[in-house]
Amino acid sequence: MTRKYRSSKVAGLAAALLLALGAGTALAQTATAPDAALSPSATAGTFTPDPFTPTASIAGTKHNLGSNGTGPNNFTGTTEICVFCHTPHGSDSSAAVPLWNRALNHGQTYNTYDQLGTSTLNGAVKPVGSVSLACLSCHDGTQAMNLMINQPGSGWGNTTALTNGAGPANAQLFGSIQNGADNLSSDPTDIVWIGTDLRNDHPVGVEYCGGGLTATAGSNGAANVTGTCNNPDFKAPKAKIINGNTVFWVDTSVGTTNVREKTDIQLYTRDFTGLNNSAGQGGANEPSVECASCHDPHNGQNPTFLRVSNDNSGVCLSCHVK
Repeated sequence: MTRKYRSSKVAGLAAALLLALGAGTALAQTATAPDAALSPSATAGTFTPDPFTPTASIAGTKHNLGSNGTGPNNFTGTTEICVFCHTPHGSDSSAAVPLWNRALNHGQTYNTYDQLGTSTLNGAVKPVGSVSLACLSCHDGTQAMNLMINQPGSGWGNTTALTNGAGPANAQLFGSIQNGADNLSSDPTDIVWIGTDLRNDHPVGVEYCGGGLTATAGSNGAANVTGTCNNPDFKAPKAKIINGNTVFWVDTSVGTTNVREKTDIQLYTRDFTGLNNSAGQGGANEPSVECASCHDPHNGQNPTFLRVSNDNSGVCLSCHVK
């Protein structure tokens, strides 16, 4: 079936894909003022989804950007897979994700969902940060997908200056595109090009269930969720303490109840102190919805790397009471 999308922005739940580990720490990014229109161009593009084949390994997914990858975008020079996102040494220490090998804080600004002025959004919203900023370091289309801090086999940190003006000074481009495009914005009809205007995507950096929740440490790493959701149309999350950090999640119909698993909806702990929600103001260490709440970049079992199947709206109804 053929679906229509605006050429400058793609609608839908696929807010971004990458990395779902850890309790995200806010990274400073400032949202820009809203544009006059949601999309600067009314020209419609045509997107026809590729046939989806489930895979048990990331090697068979579109996140394999190496020369032997089977996805729409591949680069010459390496058969490595993980290197396009991760490095064992010299990673970006500002990233709230493991060993990040890409230019993260490149000064990009974003329009966020709250700028629509919708009355249905009753949680506080932070500037784009946490794990969502890592996802968008590829999916906002502002920098090439083969921009790395450490290239394959390079050892510790490159020092070659960038030629495209983006990212930290120790990042550089690697290889050349052998299939597809080296920048997602080269194909504005591609569903994975999120862009920098996030107003027509699922909110990120927003307090889960309108705020009102926190967690207190229990015994043996357990945590007790305290407070009440300001918006009762959400399912209550669970929480635990990992390495001294409070992590939240929402159990799905897949897996084990009360156990945090990759098939659960992951929530990321952020500080909403001083930000307004429908009940007054947010607080510290509250659960936040991010890109990786719904997407697991390593899971090829569902389309667009969804954590669970969205048949019968399974992803949506994991959190929303409708």
